[in-house]
Amino acid sequence: MKKYHPKNERIKRDYLTYLQEAKKLSPQSVDQAAAAIAAFEAFLKFTDFAKFRIEDARRYKDQLNDAISETTGKPLSKATIHSRLMALKAFFIWLAGQPGYKSKLQYSDADYFNPSNNDTRIAKATYEKPVATLNEIRKALGAMPHDTDFEKRDRAVIAFTLLSGARDAAIASMKLRHVNIKQRKVFQEGRDVRTKNRKTFTSQFFPVGNDIEKLVTDWIIFLREEKGFGPEDPLFPKTKVGVGPTGGFEALDLSREHWANASPIRDIFKRAFASTGLPYFNPHSFRNTLARLGEADFCRTPEEFKAWSQNLGHDHVMTTLTSYGAVAGHRQAEIMNGLTKQNIDCQLSKASKDELMAELGRRMG
Repeated sequence: MKKYHPKNERIKRDYLTYLQEAKKLSPQSVDQAAAAIAAFEAFLKFTDFAKFRIEDARRYKDQLNDAISETTGKPLSKATIHSRLMALKAFFIWLAGQPGYKSKLQYSDADYFNPSNNDTRIAKATYEKPVATLNEIRKALGAMPHDTDFEKRDRAVIAFTLLSGARDAAIASMKLRHVNIKQRKVFQEGRDVRTKNRKTFTSQFFPVGNDIEKLVTDWIIFLREEKGFGPEDPLFPKTKVGVGPTGGFEALDLSREHWANASPIRDIFKRAFASTGLPYFNPHSFRNTLARLGEADFCRTPEEFKAWSQNLGHDHVMTTLTSYGAVAGHRQAEIMNGLTKQNIDCQLSKASKDELMAELGRRMG
């Protein structure tokens, strides 16, 4: 049975290069597009893409709606189907403009990959996900063992994720020099740290408690003073594995190397919450925890909430706040440190919300 088409292979390679180099998509996004195209090509039995007919799109949509996931054993979700169809639509829009395909395809042909409006609404629907409270996070931290160097690292990972609000990929790539415990700030430098879209920004520690902050500072001091780590060494080093006294492979020490990706961090979170009987809260969910804390418990004015938003690395956390513009860096630090010292427990008052809406009205009017 035919497994590939030479002409298709060449044009797929060109398209994936276009996505990576021109559209600047992440490797993960490029891989997802490649998988969607490959699945459709297999459905066509590796027929030349230039012979595409709109009926092919119709038949493929029917197949996806009837398909069963190999992972779950259940029908494919509307979100999965929508993602695959949109990847194919984008591919055929691009393909219709390429030499050798212009006379065969029309741009409008790609529209036949559109799912129904109802399916699109289902696919794009957002659902509220469970968000860990500070008490639940403290419960998980309190239950974690912390006798070995590896256990201390794992506990510090969870504490730092909450204290900094950083994404797991960024945390996995941070060096010791990116965290200043004296000034209570984190420099997320896009050149070295895998921030979202390689954005560079500085954030202050969030006011989540002296106990949580101490776990992080103790860890950094331990690395510097007891392990001899320097500024260029990883904030959270991977485990050095080698042959142990028994002749088998064992965890020997903390390496001077970074984790290759964020998978070990997610594994730490899974173990920590499973041991307490709590549901699994992934690292990214801590950002939701922090957003809720800022909105409900700490921030009294629009400026304070804007500073809180910037501290998460957001340009536009809430559209209604973007008209205020960026809070100056020094003012952001003053506000965040002030909130920590005061340890306030309040909500955005009705007066603050009225003030915000009035200001928005003046600027938009």
